[in-house]
Amino acid sequence: MISLRHLALLLAAVTACLPAMAVEPGARVDDFRLLDHRGDSHRLYYHADAPAIVLMVQGNGCPVVRQALPALRKVRDQFEPRGVVFRLLNANPQDSREEIAAEAREFGIDMPILVDGGQVVAESLGVTRTAEVLVIDPRTRTLAYRGPVDDRLAYGAQKPAASAHYLVDALEAVLAGRRPAVARVEPVGCLVDLPRHEPAPSYAADVAPLLAAKCAGCHRPAGIGPWAMTGYDKVRGFAPMIREVLRTRRMPPWHADPHYGSFEGDRSLTEAERRTLVRWVEAGAPRGEGTDPLLAVTAASDEWTLGPPDLVVEVPAFDVPATGVVDYRYPRAANPLDHDVWIRAIEIHPGDRAVVHHVLAGVDDPGAGNRDFVEQLAALGGYSPGRNPLPYPGDAGVLLRKGAGLRFQMHYTPNGRAVRDATRIGLYFHATPPRHAMRLKFVRAYDLQVPPRTPDHAVTVSHVFDRDVVLYSVMPHAHLRGKAARFTAVHPDGREEVLVSVPEYDFSWQSVYQFREPRILRAGTRVDFLMRWDNSARNPANPDPDRSVPWGDQTWDEMNAGWIRYREMLPGELAGMAHRGRASTDH
Repeated sequence: MISLRHLALLLAAVTACLPAMAVEPGARVDDFRLLDHRGDSHRLYYHADAPAIVLMVQGNGCPVVRQALPALRKVRDQFEPRGVVFRLLNANPQDSREEIAAEAREFGIDMPILVDGGQVVAESLGVTRTAEVLVIDPRTRTLAYRGPVDDRLAYGAQKPAASAHYLVDALEAVLAGRRPAVARVEPVGCLVDLPRHEPAPSYAADVAPLLAAKCAGCHRPAGIGPWAMTGYDKVRGFAPMIREVLRTRRMPPWHADPHYGSFEGDRSLTEAERRTLVRWVEAGAPRGEGTDPLLAVTAASDEWTLGPPDLVVEVPAFDVPATGVVDYRYPRAANPLDHDVWIRAIEIHPGDRAVVHHVLAGVDDPGAGNRDFVEQLAALGGYSPGRNPLPYPGDAGVLLRKGAGLRFQMHYTPNGRAVRDATRIGLYFHATPPRHAMRLKFVRAYDLQVPPRTPDHAVTVSHVFDRDVVLYSVMPHAHLRGKAARFTAVHPDGREEVLVSVPEYDFSWQSVYQFREPRILRAGTRVDFLMRWDNSARNPANPDPDRSVPWGDQTWDEMNAGWIRYREMLPGELAGMAHRGRASTDH
């Protein structure tokens, strides 16, 4: 006789192999976030106040899509002034983002095309063909209509004019608060290649190793994650939440567009990895056979991840109140050394991670000349949640003179209980002086004003390098209204190169984007730092959408702070590299 456990496993396997079922009108449509063909981020229910959202499935080279687009544009022009949102969705595995952008240019597609590279959204919606239109009612988060725009198109033929206007009728009904009279019509379009017969991913072989590698570093006992991935039972209980944060891309906390560059400490999931986890949850999160790798996850320790430091400096302790607002603190610490040292890395250990939002660590050096205060304040580096310490790249370092001290910026956020924070800084020294001095450039606009009720305000600030440099990392910083950021190098010949794009900026995670291959920038190169803010009521983190927001330290004000870490090239170094045929630096 078959056991109940084996019966459950059999049913889960059979269910996972069945074709994806289409979401029928009246059913719930879950939230998701995707990048479009231009690299902009779109979250479905950002438009929760819209009367309706229209998605049409697009695919490159499909004649039905191309023939349906003029009709869709006509409906868009009729209903967009009434608040309806229109988007396209491409889930074709054969269509790259560059190819989708080229198709948009060739056929004049002026609507965002959301790129579902992992097919997570398309599969959950039960998409089968392109040119299918889905009308979503964001007030109830349900599907109101799915089918073609109208009845004009058929395979191999088309009518001179439509006699049934399904999309228009559905939108009029939804805007009037009614259910469409015709809510489901079989679509006409090209087949979308979704893998509909794959078995559910294996927990032991596929899911748990992925969670251990990409998630459990934070989600561990005493870690910064709100719960610990200590085994299948714990993960199974949080499975619906895992699906949600993966579909909306809130986790893992990495925000660089993978279309541009590669970076040290990249915490992102590939589209295939994201799909594996979502498909496992949607298959019922089966345990299956095999050992559980998550049982080996250990608690976070207070050990130094870079090894024992050469010097540990204690930041003066501070009593953080249970509630209220704590102004930024700027404590100093003495340098106990009687000789100069070159620092190759730092590691910051907050005394209480629950209340330390970020730390900047720098030098307090009267002999440094007229250096920018903030550049000096952050010369050594910083800490923020989820940020791993990385040694300075290449043969570079920061000089700490024997007469200089240390200074910090401490940002505390009370969390409901009074605590004493005693943060420590571990310093790691070069054994011999490095060839290069690490430098930091801080670009910003102190005259910043973000207008009220503005969903997309943008400001660009720039820096021009007057010498050849090696660029190691960049970091954007804004506050709660921060929306997106981008660093672009404009080379002396006019060529533009996107260094990093952050289409969905998240104040909670302050990431430094350190290039795996440092960039060589010739003298005369201009680096543009573009920051965008959402000061509208649609931004759920916005403290006050009616306020014109200036520059300020606290989170209810704003910043457009761009950090650029680099070194200057030595005389003749670039020519020597070209002669030797080297493509990179001393990294």
